[in-house]
Amino acid sequence: MAGIYIHIPFCKQACHYCDFHFSTNLENRAAIVQALSEELVLQRDYLGVEAVNTLYFGGGTPSVLTPRELDQILDTVHKTFSVNSLAEVTLEANPDDLSREKLKALRQAGINRLSVGIQSFDDTVLKFLHRAHDATLAKRCISDAYEVGFQNISLDLIYAIPDQDEVVWERNIEEALRLKPQHISSYSLTIEEKTTFGRWAAKGKLMPVNDDTAGHQLLVLVDRLERAGFEQYEVSNFSLPGFQSKHNSSYWRSEKYLGVGPSAHSYNGVSRQFNVSNNAFYLKALQERRIPATIEVLTREDQINDYLLTTLRTSWGTDLARILSLWGYDLLAAHEGYIGALVENGHALLEGRVLRLTKNGKLLADKIASDLFLLTP
Repeated sequence: MAGIYIHIPFCKQACHYCDFHFSTNLENRAAIVQALSEELVLQRDYLGVEAVNTLYFGGGTPSVLTPRELDQILDTVHKTFSVNSLAEVTLEANPDDLSREKLKALRQAGINRLSVGIQSFDDTVLKFLHRAHDATLAKRCISDAYEVGFQNISLDLIYAIPDQDEVVWERNIEEALRLKPQHISSYSLTIEEKTTFGRWAAKGKLMPVNDDTAGHQLLVLVDRLERAGFEQYEVSNFSLPGFQSKHNSSYWRSEKYLGVGPSAHSYNGVSRQFNVSNNAFYLKALQERRIPATIEVLTREDQINDYLLTTLRTSWGTDLARILSLWGYDLLAAHEGYIGALVENGHALLEGRVLRLTKNGKLLADKIASDLFLLTP
């Protein structure tokens, strides 16, 4: 199985925290859509003979596209690749783009999963983040999505927001659950250098939330969602049974994926490919029938470390027997003392040859992975 990620590099406005690649100049939107279609054709052999099981429109804000533009891209995908008839087709969307008419058109275009950037149900927080919607619009668009027939909806929430107290955070969680989503993704606010928040922090106008508070807020979320029947199947992702994100899970299971569009990444098991993060350069390359990407061939150490970094974050954990079988590296023997300490202090479980992090261990997932990394000789 394989997936295709399609990056739509446009937003109506810049959120104060976001450092993903996007442009607020929508004038060359049609040209980018055409270039995406052309790149898909140029990349038709990247996935080999594997069937495409997931499509994911990310960004930026893919919901700024018209249904006709989405149709053009999807038509190219289906003509170029072998796509499973039951493929998961996800569109990231903002509430301010999701009118009832737009939602109907998205369904007709073939979108069967929505990932909606709610972020907060507190209007003061939404203004602070520089979001374009308010809480009323957020709730209405989810209600409309169900009414037009969507049955697989994910909500995004942000925690560790400066000056957001625990009462506001708990209220956000309850508001989200009242909307009855099948999936919730929640990420800690990080202050990135080239963002408005980054500039404020550099001037001392914004103080990031400390790690202890951020960790506590995540655990509050985990506990409440578990009581509501959700599983934390990845550090930042929670689903009802049967509603895990198939596309994102393919990343964490080291399956092949093709990324098209400015700044998109691809992975085929032996190398990674990185598209240029510049809309003008991307367009010029595609006009010249070139794939605007650099390729990184993965070393044995890279492959092991990537596997550790992704699987340790998941509920299914890291298969140490697989590492030994594929790469000839006995991680348990190399780190027996460290892994034993993780188990002893309640941060991990070792079940046969599978290492799984506990709820508290997941708070330290990236550090634990880096501690276990195999260094290049």
